[in-house]
Amino acid sequence: MALSAKLQLRQSQSLVMTPQLMQSIRLLQFTHTELERFIDDEIERNPLLERAEVPDDAPADQFPKIETQGEASAAGEDWFEGEAGWSSEAISEKLDTSLENLFPDDPGAVERMGPDLAMQWKSASSGSGSGGGSEGFDMEDMAAAAVTLRDHVGEQISFAFTDPVERLVASELSDWLDEAGYFRGEADEIAARFGVDEAFVLRVLADCQAFDPAGLFACDLAECLRIQLIRRDRLDPAMAALIDNLDLLAKRDFQSLKRICGVDEEDLLAMLAEIRALDPRPGGAFVGGSADTIVPDVEVRQAADGSWAVELNPDTLPRVLVDQVYFAQVTGRTKDAAERNFLSECLQNANWLTRSLDQRAKTILKVASEIVRQQDAFLVHGVRHLRPLNLRTVADAIGMHESTVSRVTANKYMLTTRGVFELRYFFTASIASAEGGDAHSSEAVRDRIRQMIEEEQASDVLSDDAIVDILRKSGVDIARRTVAKYREGMNIASSVQRRREKRALAGAAG
Repeated sequence: MALSAKLQLRQSQSLVMTPQLMQSIRLLQFTHTELERFIDDEIERNPLLERAEVPDDAPADQFPKIETQGEASAAGEDWFEGEAGWSSEAISEKLDTSLENLFPDDPGAVERMGPDLAMQWKSASSGSGSGGGSEGFDMEDMAAAAVTLRDHVGEQISFAFTDPVERLVASELSDWLDEAGYFRGEADEIAARFGVDEAFVLRVLADCQAFDPAGLFACDLAECLRIQLIRRDRLDPAMAALIDNLDLLAKRDFQSLKRICGVDEEDLLAMLAEIRALDPRPGGAFVGGSADTIVPDVEVRQAADGSWAVELNPDTLPRVLVDQVYFAQVTGRTKDAAERNFLSECLQNANWLTRSLDQRAKTILKVASEIVRQQDAFLVHGVRHLRPLNLRTVADAIGMHESTVSRVTANKYMLTTRGVFELRYFFTASIASAEGGDAHSSEAVRDRIRQMIEEEQASDVLSDDAIVDILRKSGVDIARRTVAKYREGMNIASSVQRRREKRALAGAAG
């Protein structure tokens, strides 16, 4: 068979995603913080973009709003689950003030401070303060910088160690602290790195464990609690035995704990109260950075006619303007082709961004409004009436692709009369009805399981099989393994462990 080269002409169709189209898709799934950061970068690159500030007294009706039909009405962990059951908050805030704003009428003030002090002031003035003017400087605008865990420990290291080698090793140990304040490094590796004995590193580590707050530099939860009890002079033999058997405590095996610690129920409960008063995350108050506050993207309010008014939160709507006047002025003055092309490209990108932001807002509002329409019973009656819902149902109802709805609902929040919920919260799996009626939402079933367990008595602790029977009698066709999965997902102990705890608490109360 002879081989030969041929030239053929074919016509075909294909879908090509331009960079701008891909960026528009990304905008849909951006969080409020990510979107603000993206817009800041675009404004920095594009001279034709600027922010449009919305006055505080702007009327609310200038923002998109949709009303949905439905009746509106107002609504109204376990004690120990291992290390993951504890929690602590770390909230810090940092406000920077520019030095130039402190001396608005004296531009030479910085230089007269001297080079060292001026450098400190300039390094602290990276934030944006209010500009100079007749209002002057307000002391309330200043706030202390947030103290990080590293800063807090570093200050104590400088006072605790005079030997330079010890101070260097202690500084290295502090680098291995996690956010909870636990030491996660290896002493032998640090010793090899600095050319010292491992015993030397362990001695420095022991000195660091004397820092405040108590429990820093512990290697695990047991050591963290032990350090705090020693500081309180409460580590007696019984308490030491309790700390050595935290696994039994997590299982609520109080009978074994009473035998191991050599105490009765009353003493054991008093010991548990002491343990509960300790801080399992001593470094939590010094986590660097500030906690991200959830800002709802959508607000749902009761309208005057009893329906639900779904509105976009104006605080999460970034507004940008295209400076057409500046474009016309600069274009009229320049004759260079490259500069004209650059300005034309900037104008095109600016117009695209404004259109994309507007389309993003409309899409979020459209999806949220359909969710409110589907979950009207939840807003009126609560979680027990949460309907099974999936992405395809919403997508078909509003004429969008399922992937678009998925991007819109990612990391977006809705403020309702019952609290703030992520949009994904309203999408729950369906559990069949035992009577052939409407299916039940998995979240509603979880809530019913939680309530049944909270209301049980020490003499009548419900097993997973008993919960299955109760749910099936009420029309929920559910398997035992599903009940166990939901219970474990809510950090609820098994019936055996709950029975031990309730009997111990009942005996102490009696």
